[in-house]
Amino acid sequence: MPIPLMDVSAQWSSLVPRLKAVMGEVVDSGRFILGPQVAAFEREAAEALDARYAVGVANGTDALVLTLRALEIGPGDEVICPAYTFYATPESISAVGATPVFADIDPDTFCLDPEAVDAAVTPRTKAVMTVHLYGHPSPMRALKAVCDRHGLALVEDAAQAFGARLDGTPVGGLGDAATFSFFPTKNLPAFGDGGLVSTQRQDLEDAVRMLRFHGSRDKQTFELVGYNSRLDELQAAILRTLLPELDGWNAARRAAAERYRELGLGEHVGLPGVADGAEPVYHLYTVRSPERERLAAALRERGVASALYYHRPHHLQPVFAHLGYAPGSLPETERAAAEGLALPMFPTITAEQQRDVVEAVASAVAPV
Repeated sequence: MPIPLMDVSAQWSSLVPRLKAVMGEVVDSGRFILGPQVAAFEREAAEALDARYAVGVANGTDALVLTLRALEIGPGDEVICPAYTFYATPESISAVGATPVFADIDPDTFCLDPEAVDAAVTPRTKAVMTVHLYGHPSPMRALKAVCDRHGLALVEDAAQAFGARLDGTPVGGLGDAATFSFFPTKNLPAFGDGGLVSTQRQDLEDAVRMLRFHGSRDKQTFELVGYNSRLDELQAAILRTLLPELDGWNAARRAAAERYRELGLGEHVGLPGVADGAEPVYHLYTVRSPERERLAAALRERGVASALYYHRPHHLQPVFAHLGYAPGSLPETERAAAEGLALPMFPTITAEQQRDVVEAVASAVAPV
């Protein structure tokens, strides 16, 4: 049988009756925008993230933009971020009129290298936007030290990392603010778009709440030029139903990652590293191979799905050509982009499926 890259519906299929019931309750209530389901999910998400505040918004990209706006970042400012990430990360910086400044990554975790971040700081730098890529926590202590030394805000792009922990503390409350996406393929999925901003700072929470609703607190007085970016009641009800399942799903992903190691996958490809104190949630399981194209083609022939992510890093994308980055300027980023390949990873993946994946990889990279 073919082995998919991810199996989104399998993890919540047993919850379908409950999901239909809660959606029916929302329909019967007649409340669809910023009602009790959203308020309850915000409280429950904040508790899960060890954050004082959480604000539901329309999607993960809006969460990034609203956070930068709340931090009063705009034209003339610079924000340091990785180039090996989904486009929304640097896109959000440009969307508020600021300039993304790309720093290199750690080769083991794919997350920002604090030394590279420190070297990229200029007098125009206002923030660092780190990405917990593939569900692995960024080196927050070191990044916070850099930010504190230079007086910078620290934003966590945690779109792929709900439930990940660093030294026992969830990501999402480790910087000035964090952003999440509930796109249907994420570890905590909605049945459509959805996003969240979490923070320990009341001033940022207050600003994001106004910005998500046209810069107003009460629909009458408008204090900011804002947006229409609201998590709806149906998605909040779904997220509330699935949130209690997340720890178990993430534990299953970690067990699957360990099983790949035990099955000898590391004898054939480079496995993702795990930093000291980090508890990744393996949103994607990305291995490395200098023969990636041959590997991907051979897996496809055997019915094993794989995928390339971020194989053209953003410092080399046409949209950022004006920034002047040349090939070779971010060597670890470019090597990861050339070698990374995501293999099947989802909470319900079986040991038999993983054995088949490892056998397919071993056969694909064997000398010809």
